Amino acid sequence: MIDTIGSEVAEGEERVRLETADGIAVLTLCRPDRLNGWSWESTRQLGLLADRIRFDPDVRVVLLRAEGRAFCAGIDVSAPGGAITGATAAERTRNYYEGIRWVHERFAVLSRLPQPVVAAVQGYCLGFGFELALMADFRIAAEDAVFALPEAQLGVAVDAGGDLRIAREAGAGWAKFLALTGRRIDAATAHRLSLVQLLVPPEELESAARAVAAEIAANAPLAVQGIKRAIDAYADAALAPALDRVAMTAALTLTSEDCREGYTAKAARRPPHFTGG
Repeated sequence: MIDTIGSEVAEGEERVRLETADGIAVLTLCRPDRLNGWSWESTRQLGLLADRIRFDPDVRVVLLRAEGRAFCAGIDVSAPGGAITGATAAERTRNYYEGIRWVHERFAVLSRLPQPVVAAVQGYCLGFGFELALMADFRIAAEDAVFALPEAQLGVAVDAGGDLRIAREAGAGWAKFLALTGRRIDAATAHRLSLVQLLVPPEELESAARAVAAEIAANAPLAVQGIKRAIDAYADAALAPALDRVAMTAALTLTSEDCREGYTAKAARRPPHFTGG
């Protein structure tokens, strides 16, 4: 696993880039050659930049966007330090549990920013990518966006709370349907389910997202931040204990034989044979 404590980003290892102008902080996922695949290091960098935004008095709104043809296609299984080890199965499970809890804490820095976060989504928005987009206050999507939580197909749990946020936005039935089947949905369906608030042609995504961010930035900061806090307090009332359960379920499934089989089958392009172990 990567060093979770470091406060610097090595040259050439940038996963997320921060630019600030006119009251808007733009966070850009900047690994388009990897379809912005997510990793422990991506999580560390996101938390680091979100901490900077939190205490910047000039930032009134955050725009979360991505370079390339995908927002984020999920976990980058080739990223260094991806596997967590342990001397025993119990220790490995415990280490995964703490690792996932650390991820939740880093993501919370983003989702609980006093400034609203607007996500602009194009192309593949899968797994961790979908969960990341759901941490924004709302989403603007290009018509070519595709959403899915495919984790169960690989033998693992949805580990960053995306299914919980879908339950909050679209209802428990849709959360279970999407998370238990792993089905992909198009942008129009996501819009119909209230998982996306604004749908635009791909060529208009950047301008539309920046225009909405500028609208928010022009409003009174204390009012904007107070509104966000009040709505979150209502909508997220049961989120914290549910996320802890998510972390434990993720740890158990990530150390299971079914997880090993799921990833092996995917690499071999064959259907997995899950045993429940």
